[in-house]
Amino acid sequence: MSSLKINQHWYQQRQLFGCSISAEVRSWLFDSSSLTARLIRMCSGEFRVELLSQGVERPALDEIKALNLTYGNSALVREVHLYCKNTPVVYARTVIPLSTLTGAQRSYGNLGNRPLGAMLFADKTMKRDEVMVSRLCPESTLHAKIDVTGKDVWGRRSVFHVGGKPLLVSEYYLPALFGSK
Repeated sequence: MSSLKINQHWYQQRQLFGCSISAEVRSWLFDSSSLTARLIRMCSGEFRVELLSQGVERPALDEIKALNLTYGNSALVREVHLYCKNTPVVYARTVIPLSTLTGAQRSYGNLGNRPLGAMLFADKTMKRDEVMVSRLCPESTLHAKIDVTGKDVWGRRSVFHVGGKPLLVSEYYLPALFGSK
């Protein structure tokens, strides 16, 4: 059970005043609707999810803080690529505390290659906290993991509450997203 050392800072939209982010990137970062639904529309239905990894591990320190977990707690961590046609356009990392995976929410632990977004936005108990954004610099551990050599990658994350229980979804927009229309 190893934790990922992400080493990044997360910002609220109001904290980005003066930051150079294109209108196109901003529209993806701060869209409050389902990313899955938006990608399905953009890709003319040629959308799929590829499960990269899933297992119980210790979340990164910033993930622990976002979820208000006690240090040392484990969670189910799921990493996927979201594809438009045959190109990965989003890398997503979901951290689900084991205490969330009880009762009606146990199905969140068994998604496989199905999209989490479709399940979240269909859940009538779902509430979403404020979107936080971050830019991965090429030197970060996560940047190397998602393999986009030399390019800055913008991402967002939100804590979702389902049945009153939290889970953290982080989505990183790969450069191919902005060239795949």
